[in-house]
Amino acid sequence: MSFHFFHVINGHLNVEDIPLAVLVERFGTPLYVYSRAALTHAYQAYARACAGRNARIHYAVKANSNLAVLNVFARLGAGFDIVSGGELARVHAAGGRADQIVFSGVGKQKDEMRAALRANMCCFNVESIPELHRLNEIAAETGMCARIALRVNPDIDARTHPYIATGLKTDKFGIAFDNARAAAHTAAALSHLNLVGLACHIGSQITTTAPYLEALDKMLALIDTIEAAGVALSHLDIGGGLGIHYHAEGDADAEPLPEIGAFVSTLLDYVEQRGHAQRTLLFEPGRSLVGNAGVLLTRIEYLKQNGEKRFAIVDAAMNDLARPAMYRAYHEITPVVQRDGLTPVLYDVVGPVCESSDWLGRNRPLAVQPGDLLAVHGAGAYSFAMSSNYNTRPRAAEVMVDGTQAYLIRERETVKQLFAGEACLPIKN
Repeated sequence: MSFHFFHVINGHLNVEDIPLAVLVERFGTPLYVYSRAALTHAYQAYARACAGRNARIHYAVKANSNLAVLNVFARLGAGFDIVSGGELARVHAAGGRADQIVFSGVGKQKDEMRAALRANMCCFNVESIPELHRLNEIAAETGMCARIALRVNPDIDARTHPYIATGLKTDKFGIAFDNARAAAHTAAALSHLNLVGLACHIGSQITTTAPYLEALDKMLALIDTIEAAGVALSHLDIGGGLGIHYHAEGDADAEPLPEIGAFVSTLLDYVEQRGHAQRTLLFEPGRSLVGNAGVLLTRIEYLKQNGEKRFAIVDAAMNDLARPAMYRAYHEITPVVQRDGLTPVLYDVVGPVCESSDWLGRNRPLAVQPGDLLAVHGAGAYSFAMSSNYNTRPRAAEVMVDGTQAYLIRERETVKQLFAGEACLPIKN
């Protein structure tokens, strides 16, 4: 976990050079806070490993799509992996280059395809035969030729949570491996498509390199078969999915993870050893770039005890951070200001939403009082991006810290904004 960007000084949790409690005084809670230095550090680990190699980095926008986050990566030279027309617009607004955008996703709509073609985007990752035909029709209508890669489902068990596994034959993603050769033949025959690569994505929060090597084995063999039939492929998109530490360093439950540089080098070396040194390998990291660059700050409203069970009821909820409710995901939770002389007791950290699944952490040892602030770590990825307005709760504000400076990068929503676009029916006479 990137605790060197979120660190304790004299009992106060800081982000870079600013105490988090100071940010709460200025911006309130719930509050998402990101470290620009942490974002940069993670990206540069990928960039160093790819330097001088046949590889490109495309940040997975779905992990955290705030314009300021995207702009940090655009300035660092990243490409982008998008899954919607809205994400395409975000990348443009954040200064990302269209020719470095890859468009993934199983349900691309016609208007999204048109917008991406007009933008002269790098590549569509096509996920079905019907999508091939739709994209060919749209490209013909616009008088353009769409560059595509076939997203293939290699039927690899990434050994991650079933809701974030994407590479098994029972998953909705990609073209079945056994059908990929026929799909390539179909794509090559369509007049307004240019088949330039293959792609796969086997899952998220993957903690070992072995599933990637297994996927590479199958995908490189498939490339050899397709090229033997006369179709030249310039790149292989291996997807994202490298995991992060959600437990604190030294925690017995913290899984060992491959270091980013070693992970990238291992995959690139393997591709070269298989005789594909000329092939460009695309990486689509998301969580490993932003996950531990963010925290969610929340204030304890009440401490409550039901029988032997204690609850810390906070002002953040499952609408702010859905991962625990959706995946039973673990996030480290620590006080923002440590209390001396108070014995920690076990609390379930829960929110005010009217669902039993509204919890952020269970059985956490905390020495706290009502009004204290808590930091939920590892909240940079799939956190604000998955937030909602359930229970008519405004979404949290977001702040980016850069050294001694803090920048509001998303204003807190107001209740009035939540129903500004709604209307009641007229009264009947």
